[in-house]
Amino acid sequence: MTWFEAVAIVVAAVVFMEWWAWFAHKYIMHGFGWAWHRDHHEPHDNTFERNDLFAVVFGTINAAMYIFGSLYWEWLWWAAVGISIYGVIYTLVHDGLVHQRYFRWVPKKGYAKRLVQAHKLHHATIGKEGGVSFGFVLARDPQKLKAELKAQRESGLAVVRDAQI
Repeated sequence: MTWFEAVAIVVAAVVFMEWWAWFAHKYIMHGFGWAWHRDHHEPHDNTFERNDLFAVVFGTINAAMYIFGSLYWEWLWWAAVGISIYGVIYTLVHDGLVHQRYFRWVPKKGYAKRLVQAHKLHHATIGKEGGVSFGFVLARDPQKLKAELKAQRESGLAVVRDAQI
């Protein structure tokens, strides 16, 4: 495999992971996996959340990709590298910046502020129904997300905390 092919696979995996993260967040975590994800949406003082089990499961899959990639399919090993890179970006943005599990910094402008606002709006719903902004790195305009939440509340699709919209 050439370096160009390896880099292309890594980049494709990073890009794919934002779609996968959106899909998994919307349909797994806010679906049948809600029992694990619920505590992430509720106030608590615990260092760890049951929601962190998703990282263990997805990390185990990623480790298996490294193993099988090194033994059988080189392209799979490089895809695992891309997934690992996305994992680092995810943990820095979601756990670090948005939820401030590692450091305290509230962005005042720019895309970092938009990411924080979009994810805070994701947490504006009570329960697993409805919601906006299920991705982690790509964030839509917060004003459009607020309008979506308002429409979801008015239609009865979601219960929304009043202070958020």
